Amino acid sequence: MKLVKYFIILLISLTILSCKEKDENNTSLYINKEKKINIKMAAAFPSSLIILGETGLKLSKKINEISSGNIKIKYFEPGALVPPMEIFDAVSSGGVDAGWASPAFWAGKVPALQFFTTFPFGPDPSEYIAWLRYGGGNEIFREIYRSHNIHSIHCMATSPEGSGWFREEINSVEDLKGLKMRFLGLGAKVMEKLGVSTQLMAGGDIYPALELGTIDATEYGMPAMDLELGFHRIADNYYFPGWHQPASLGDLIINLDLWNTFSLAQQTQIEMTCSEMFLDSLAKSEAVQVKAINKLKTLGVKIHKWSPEMMDLYKKNWNIVVEEEALKNVQFKNVWDSIKDFREDYAIWHDLGYIK
Repeated sequence: MKLVKYFIILLISLTILSCKEKDENNTSLYINKEKKINIKMAAAFPSSLIILGETGLKLSKKINEISSGNIKIKYFEPGALVPPMEIFDAVSSGGVDAGWASPAFWAGKVPALQFFTTFPFGPDPSEYIAWLRYGGGNEIFREIYRSHNIHSIHCMATSPEGSGWFREEINSVEDLKGLKMRFLGLGAKVMEKLGVSTQLMAGGDIYPALELGTIDATEYGMPAMDLELGFHRIADNYYFPGWHQPASLGDLIINLDLWNTFSLAQQTQIEMTCSEMFLDSLAKSEAVQVKAINKLKTLGVKIHKWSPEMMDLYKKNWNIVVEEEALKNVQFKNVWDSIKDFREDYAIWHDLGYIK
């Protein structure tokens, strides 16, 4: 009797194993039947740059793994396919499959996109993602890009930036007047109100511009990034907090016609991988800054905090700038109204739920 039971159990086990193998084979066949995708991605950041570049490389590796090799994204260094500031047009036209950059880079073409990277005195990453995912932000974001034949996915988030590198100490607004400074996004408009001449340039162009005197000062990233780029060798006064960029978001942009050829499964794999990269980049950016700050101090960098008077001045001028820009551009105004209304409501929860 025991022998009969043994053979019955064995037969059931073999049947289950056989079914499992068939399921696995069917899954494998399904994956292999998916059209293979090879995406050329033009990057605005060198792959060697901490977080901004390395997250793009991680994305390439992870999407290859999660798709069982059916989706391959090749990371092209800045300028290898097109110059960084031309990525938007190249992806829109289909001249390049995809780009790895930041929405604020395209401010000259689409001013409203600046709100999807950062803005002065804006939200921290958790509030940002709340607006994007559950406050209507993503719907607006996607629609703006779609009108330019681009599909975009936020793939990266970073913690607050430094406010800027200056050759001399800045003790009052008078010390800012006449300076030439690299500056990203809407914060540049604020600096211009205070007498600073600003220009946007890719990260790799900043150090040579400082060295040649084309610019007098710059902001770029958080301490770990700025340390790698060597700004401290020329301008050793480093200011905080980064009022202009309390958080930063980066995105993967893909030509919309190309995106529409992907299967739903492939689109989902890319979206899910970007969600993972978003979390990973934010976690790393929070974890590595103290070590970088300590290193900068040993190199003789002078760390400063803006005075309350200077912070009030920045905020006052930001309030002027955003209202002026909203009057110029309806799309800009619509995005501003959306995030402003969300933040007013969110502030109720933040004040109640968070320790100040």
